[in-house]
Amino acid sequence: MSLTKDQIDSIMHEYDQRQMDRHRLIEQRKKEINEKLPEYKEIDNQIASESVKAGIAAISGNSQADIRDRLDELQRKKNLLLTQNGFSINYLNPPYKCPYCRDTGYVGSEICHCFKQAILDGTYQNPDANTLRKEETFDTVSYEIQSGEDLTCFMKADKASRNFVSLFDKENKNILFKGNPGTGKSFLSNCIANEIIKKGYSVIYSSSSTLFERISYYKFSKEKSALDNPMDDIYNCDLLIIDDLGSEFTNQFVNAELFSIVNERYLRKRSTIISTNLDFKDISLRYTERTFSRIYSNYDTYNLSGNDARIYKKRNENRK
Repeated sequence: MSLTKDQIDSIMHEYDQRQMDRHRLIEQRKKEINEKLPEYKEIDNQIASESVKAGIAAISGNSQADIRDRLDELQRKKNLLLTQNGFSINYLNPPYKCPYCRDTGYVGSEICHCFKQAILDGTYQNPDANTLRKEETFDTVSYEIQSGEDLTCFMKADKASRNFVSLFDKENKNILFKGNPGTGKSFLSNCIANEIIKKGYSVIYSSSSTLFERISYYKFSKEKSALDNPMDDIYNCDLLIIDDLGSEFTNQFVNAELFSIVNERYLRKRSTIISTNLDFKDISLRYTERTFSRIYSNYDTYNLSGNDARIYKKRNENRK
C-alpha cells in the first residue's frame, strides 16, 4: 500500500502545474504592466543595459560601484512607479505555494518537506478529505453556529488550537477533542494541520478506521513489502491526527495498536490530536485501561457541544 508510480507521477505533475501556472501569471501581469505603464518597460531596458555593463566590468576586473548605484536607483524607480499606480512591489513576483523549494519539490538535492507531506497525504488521506482539510482554516472560523455555553466551549477550543500552533516549536502538547458530531472537532483539527504544515512540519491526518485498516494490511497481508510499513511514519511524524476515534471496528488488535501509537508518540515527544464522539466513560470501556490512562493523563481535553454545523450550513444553503 505504498504509493504507486502513477500516484508519484501525479504528485510530480502537480509541481509541474504549479510552476506553469506561476509562469503564466507572471507573463499576464507583465503584459498588464507594460500596457498601463510604458515607463516601466523603459526602465527594465535600462536595467538590462546596465547589467550587461556590470558583466563586462566584472570580466575586465574594473570597478562596478557606479553601475551598481545606477542599478539600485533604477530599481527604486520601478518600485515607486508600481506603488504610485496601485500595484504592490512584488506584483511581478507572486509568492510560491512553497517558498522553501519554490514549487520544485526539492531544496538542492534534498526532497522538500512539502513533497514529503504530499506523499503522506497520498498515503493516509483520501483526496476529498484532503481538499476539505485545505479549505478549513482559522480564517474561516465562525462563532455564529453555537450560542451560550456551547459557544464558550468552542471559543475555548479555538483559542487552545491557535496556541497549540504558535507553541508547536517549543512544546509537545497533545489534544483530545470530544463531543457530538458536527460541533467542530474535525474542523479545528484541520485548521491546526494546515498551520503546522505551513511551518514545514510533517502531518498525518487520518480517520481512525483508515489508519487501523492500513496497519492491519501491513501486519497481516501476504503481499506486503518493507515499503508498506506505516509504523515509522505513524510513530515519528511531527503531528499525528486521528479523526473520529471509535468509528473503527474495535477489537484486541486495534486496542493493542492504539496503545502502541499513543505510548510511543508520548515517549518520543511527538504531538498527537484525537477527535472522538465518545466520552471518557466510553473510551475507558472500549479501549484498554492503559490507553485510557495515557490519554486522560497526557492530553488537554476540550468538550464541544451544540448544533451540528454541517446541518446548519446545509439549511442555510437550501434557503438561498
